[in-house]
Amino acid sequence: MPTDYRPTVFLPKTGFPMRGDLPKREPPILARWEEMDLYRRLREAARGREKFVLHDGPPYANADLHLGHVLNKILKDVVNRSQQMLGKDAPYVPGWDCHGLPIEWIVEEQYRAKGQSKDNVPIDQFRRECREFAAHWIEAQKRDFKRLGVIGDWQNPYTTMAYPAEAQIVREIGKFLVNGGLYKGAKPVLWSVVEQTALAEAEVEYYDHRSTTVWVRFPVVRAGHPALADAAALIWTTTPWTLPGNRAIAFSPALDYAVIRVDGIAEGSRARPGETLVIAEPLVAEVAALARIEAHTVLDHFSGRALAGTVARHPLYGQGYDFDVPLLAAGFVESDQGTGLVHIAPGHGADDFDLGQANGLPVPDTVGPDGVYLQQVPLFAGRSVYRPDGKPGDANSAVIAAIEAAGGLLARGTLVHSYPHSWRSKAPLIFRNTPQWFISMETHGLRQKALAAIAETRWVPAQGRNRIEAMVESKPDWCVSRQRAWGVPIAVFTHRETGEPLRDPAVVERVATAVERSGADVWFSADATQFLGNAYDSADWEKVTDIVEVWFDSGSTHAFVLEERPELRWPADLYLEGSDQHRGWFQSSLVEACGTRGRAPYNAVLTHGFVLDEEGRKMSKSLGNGIEPQEVMQQSGADILRLWVVGSDYTEDVRIGPEILKHHSDVYRRLRNTLRYLLGALDGFSPAEAVGVEAMPELERWVLHRLAELDQLVRDSVEAFDFHGMFTTLHNFCAVDLSAFYFDIRKDRLYCDAPDDVRRRAARTVLDRCFDCLVRWLAPVICFTAEEAWLARHGDVPGRSVHLELFPDVPAAWRDEALGARWQKLRDLRRVVTGALELERGAKRLGSSLQASVEMFVPEPLLGLLGDVDLAELCIVSAGTVRPAPVPDDAFTLPDVGDVGARIAVAPGERCERCWRVLPEVGQVSGHADLCRRCAGVVQRSNVTASAC
Repeated sequence: MPTDYRPTVFLPKTGFPMRGDLPKREPPILARWEEMDLYRRLREAARGREKFVLHDGPPYANADLHLGHVLNKILKDVVNRSQQMLGKDAPYVPGWDCHGLPIEWIVEEQYRAKGQSKDNVPIDQFRRECREFAAHWIEAQKRDFKRLGVIGDWQNPYTTMAYPAEAQIVREIGKFLVNGGLYKGAKPVLWSVVEQTALAEAEVEYYDHRSTTVWVRFPVVRAGHPALADAAALIWTTTPWTLPGNRAIAFSPALDYAVIRVDGIAEGSRARPGETLVIAEPLVAEVAALARIEAHTVLDHFSGRALAGTVARHPLYGQGYDFDVPLLAAGFVESDQGTGLVHIAPGHGADDFDLGQANGLPVPDTVGPDGVYLQQVPLFAGRSVYRPDGKPGDANSAVIAAIEAAGGLLARGTLVHSYPHSWRSKAPLIFRNTPQWFISMETHGLRQKALAAIAETRWVPAQGRNRIEAMVESKPDWCVSRQRAWGVPIAVFTHRETGEPLRDPAVVERVATAVERSGADVWFSADATQFLGNAYDSADWEKVTDIVEVWFDSGSTHAFVLEERPELRWPADLYLEGSDQHRGWFQSSLVEACGTRGRAPYNAVLTHGFVLDEEGRKMSKSLGNGIEPQEVMQQSGADILRLWVVGSDYTEDVRIGPEILKHHSDVYRRLRNTLRYLLGALDGFSPAEAVGVEAMPELERWVLHRLAELDQLVRDSVEAFDFHGMFTTLHNFCAVDLSAFYFDIRKDRLYCDAPDDVRRRAARTVLDRCFDCLVRWLAPVICFTAEEAWLARHGDVPGRSVHLELFPDVPAAWRDEALGARWQKLRDLRRVVTGALELERGAKRLGSSLQASVEMFVPEPLLGLLGDVDLAELCIVSAGTVRPAPVPDDAFTLPDVGDVGARIAVAPGERCERCWRVLPEVGQVSGHADLCRRCAGVVQRSNVTASAC
């Protein structure tokens, strides 16, 4: 009867299952970390080490986690875990942003649904409901962040609504008050009619919007150039509703202008034959076509500088708009569209305001906070620009009709263009002149301090510096006030007669102390004398009721987190958020810290992109392309999401979808199978079995060389925050170097050599080193699976975890560049043989590669390379011979390998029934007619007995 030799073969054996089944396996691991208080143990283990502090940018506490949160928090966790394993102390205090419009808006909607107005609710009740709403979502988000494997001080997070945090925000705004940097001024700011508050640029989104455009005549009444007499300056605007606020016209000194006479018009044209118009010369033809002017004569053309001193009058002159409209030079006027003459309403645009201030123009108040023209606006009082629901009001149509009736309208049209909208209500915004509190970018050289801090900061990727630098260079004074209820108050008193703010540090501190004790509500409920003390008469001062914008809240977190938590330090080593935070948190933190401490609160800034679907589209409910991270964790596990993060180039926008997740699941299986194979092959391995490097075969020393290379790459990647590159290299090492090469070659020795054979021991020693390195290197990424594999190897010892380990100490002596180059050449030669074997298998002339013998033909210089290599072992065949070139015509070649060929034949001899190699010696061993000599010797000495089948 044939003999079954399987019991004598040392096959891999492990309890580490092939299937990850992560949704079931991850929660118990999470519970284990909770039970052992892993975060506390990490802090204890790292006591006294160099610190690495990543300061958490606070997410907003108002909804379930989305994939943007997942990308951000996982990346932060990978950074922290890898820095900890690099040998540093990497504490992590997570936090939440709690104040502001998004939460207030939702609580307001709840009142509206009941037919109530929040304005009729006591402010302390309304603020309490906002606080409760934020607290609910903090707990919900915390649960999901922990489920993702993110480790941190979840028992003691920071929140901007905690009383000590609110108190410090009061102190921080107070520093700008006391040093003169905070002032009250009237400037046009982006205003939401729906939310009835000013918005910061970071709270603005841009969408396509259809605007009504008009071309309007402004008759010249005082000509700066003779040809302008009796002409009309022609302006173009996409916001006709701002024309009641017009006080000037801007021109470009760098453009040429023309005066044209209308000679002929088409039917329906509003142009008048014989009238003369002033237009930028490059735009004459375009304007004539739009106005249906069929014939015109250019009476004169001249440089824009000739327009200086020209004065026009408003098209509604005689109807309440009886003032001069001067033509003023401006650098922002261009000739890409319009007329080259820009209507200036100082109350409705930043450029308009600055030009008006430079030329002493008045800033009229025309529109109220509800988007309605004020009573003092002639003709249009009570008309609305936008309604409370965000839809267009009747202001545009009323203004256009009045101007047309007065003979000022030349043409009208529509334009679809990018327009600012509120990120919360999605309603269009307006520029509106309104009194607000600003932090000056010039006082105490704040802008220059911020620019210097940008230059001193490390930006990853590097182009982030250019982006934020350009923003800060052009940043207007920071509008920090909001006309809302839920937030930290601008705790400032203004004099009832002069309007001047009280800049007394003692008053600021009294307010902050009260807030620290009772919360920010105390500003609204307490009497002013509690804060003013005996030095001031409360009858002379009134409280400011505006709140601080939330970007100042989050921009101040460094003050009440980094400076107040003993386990942290100021400045942080790293801030890490999405690339949109160059105009958000990175910038608000930078300006706040530079204004109060003279430098940035961070040493480095890392940014990631946005999350898109598989087709590169933004995820939205209307497209139905969203993916809920909670569902991914329930179906596939958190480690798949963690793989998705590092498996993507997160410095760019990151795509996700079913096929992408399937790809990362496949990647995960390859990694898991690598760890499983290592665990199985190491069954029973102990340090006593290990072999020194000097006794190892060359292939084992090559693997150690690769580990040394990877060790340097991992360490460099961690310092560079390049986890995508690091993971890609580690995955390739597992899939290509190990699974497809080293494991493949060494299976024969591992399975069939005697346990005490030094070559098998050497292979197991190397596998032990591979496992130890890989499980630690992968631990920051697939944190659950690494822990599972670590416990499978070392046992579930209470208090032990792979995450309490450091990256392995890989000896530098393992690195051997010459050996690495040699084995790269050998692998290239091996590819020629494997290619030839595939052809034979494809032609059905061969089954297993062990049925083959190979002849390899190589040039003379390569003969020495193969001289001491077992070609059969290298190529997993039963016999191999090396011949000098030339390569026979019937040999297989690969163009990229050079003058090398391989010819395959059936190996001579019989098959060994234990190792399956085909060898002439099979049948020659006494007592073992079906075994080769190696296998016969192992079976004779083995304690395992073969069985009959």
